[in-house]
Amino acid sequence: MKKTSSLLTATLTATLLSSSLALVAAPVSAALPVVVEGQALPSLAPMLERTTPAVVSVAVSGTQVSTQQVPEVFRYFFGPNAPQQQVRERPFRGLGSGVIIDADKGYIVTNNHVINGANNIMIGLHDGREVEAKLVGTDADSDIALLQIDAKDLVAIKVSDSNQLRVGDFAVAIGNPFGLGQTVTSGIISALGRSGLGIEMLENFIQTDAAINSGNSGGALVNLNGELLGINTAIVAPNGGNVGIGFAIPANMALSLVGQIIEHGEVRRGILGISGRDLDNQLAKALGVSTQHGAFVIEVLPNSAAADAGIKAGDIITSIDGRKIKSFHALRAQVATLGAGSSINLGINRDGDTKTFNVTLGEAKAANQAAVEQMHPLFVGAKLEDTKQGVKVLDVTQGSPAAMSGLLSGDMITAVNRTAITNLKQLKQALSDKQGTTALRIMRDGNALYLVLRG
Repeated sequence: MKKTSSLLTATLTATLLSSSLALVAAPVSAALPVVVEGQALPSLAPMLERTTPAVVSVAVSGTQVSTQQVPEVFRYFFGPNAPQQQVRERPFRGLGSGVIIDADKGYIVTNNHVINGANNIMIGLHDGREVEAKLVGTDADSDIALLQIDAKDLVAIKVSDSNQLRVGDFAVAIGNPFGLGQTVTSGIISALGRSGLGIEMLENFIQTDAAINSGNSGGALVNLNGELLGINTAIVAPNGGNVGIGFAIPANMALSLVGQIIEHGEVRRGILGISGRDLDNQLAKALGVSTQHGAFVIEVLPNSAAADAGIKAGDIITSIDGRKIKSFHALRAQVATLGAGSSINLGINRDGDTKTFNVTLGEAKAANQAAVEQMHPLFVGAKLEDTKQGVKVLDVTQGSPAAMSGLLSGDMITAVNRTAITNLKQLKQALSDKQGTTALRIMRDGNALYLVLRG
C-alpha cells in the first residue's frame, strides 16, 4: 500500500487477557435475532458472499537491482579502468490484492507498485487455489497493472459507473491487509477528485474512510450492491497505520486504461496540448471571474488537439463531458486516462461567457520504456527508441544496470533469443515470455552479436 509518509515497519501483536478472565465462567449466550419487531437486521453478508470471490491476494517475488559506488581503495588497486559503480541484486517478496474483472479470460486488475519488478506472481483465489499469473501490461503513471491467469470457475466483479459517485455514499473495502487473508471494512466516500497529492503522476482519487492498510493495494472498493467503485491504492499514514484517509483509483479510470492495454498491449495516452495551473481564489479575483474552481490555460501548444479545437490561453476549463473540473491536476488525469483519438466536450469560461468545445485528443508520443524496464531490470539506465530496423539504444547512463549488462549507445536490438524485434511493444512482449537467461541479438557497428541477460 502506498503511503504519503515514509514507510514504517509494522508489527502486529495479539495479546490475550486470560489472567483476569480465566476465573470467570463463560456466559451462556443466545444467537442474535435476525428480526427485531418484525424488521430484518441490516447486514452486508449477502452482498459480500457474492462479491468477495472476485477479490484475490497477490504474492510476488523478484530481485531488486541497485547500483553502489565502488570504494576508492578498489579503484586504487585496479587502476583508472576499474568500474565506478557496481550492480547489486537483492531478492524481495511482497503481498497485495487484485480484482477479477473478466472471469472467462482470467483478467485481474491490481496496482503497478504491487507487481513492480516481480519475476514471479502468484494469485490466491477465494476458494484456496493458487495460480501463477502473467503480466499483460502496466501504466506506472496511474499505478495500474493488468494480470492474467488460466483457471476455471472464476467470479468477476460487477462494475459501477464511478462518475455517479457522491460524497457520503457508503463504501466497502476488500483486500488482504498485512497478509492476514481476505478482510472487509466499511465506511463512506469522504471526497472525490483528490489530486496534487504527489502519490502518482496522474491523480484523480476517490477518498474514503473505510479502513485500508498495507496489503490492501490493488483490492476493491465497492458499493452496497457489491459493484466496483475503485481500486484501493494509497493511504495517508503519519504513524504507519490507518487514520481514516485512504485513496482509490476510480473504476472508470482504471478500466479505460485496462481496455487500452488489452487492445494495444500498452496505454496510448490521450493528450490535450496545453500547459496550465489550478484556478484558485486569488487568480479568480485577479481575472474578475466568479468561477472558483477549474483549470486555467496558460499556453496552448501549436498544432495540438486544443489548438485545433479553438482553445486559447486565458481560458478556464470548468468541465469535461458535463462533469465539473476542480483543478488542472484533475483535468490532466482524466484526459491522460482516455485513449488517443477520444472525443471530449470541454466546458470553458472565456471572458465571463460559458462555451463548449469538442476536442479530439492527440496521442502522447512517449515510448512505454517503463514497461520494458519492468520486464528486465538490467534495461534501467538505457534510453530506447523505436526504429524501422529495431529498438535503438539512444543513450546509456554510466554505471547503470544497462551499462553493466553491456549495452552501448547506438546498439540496435533486433531479436530476443530467436524472436524478431522491431519496436518497444514487441520487446516488452518477448521479455515477458522468457524466463531465466535471455539472449539479445544486437547490431553494433554493422556486426551482429549477442548479449546474455540472466533473469
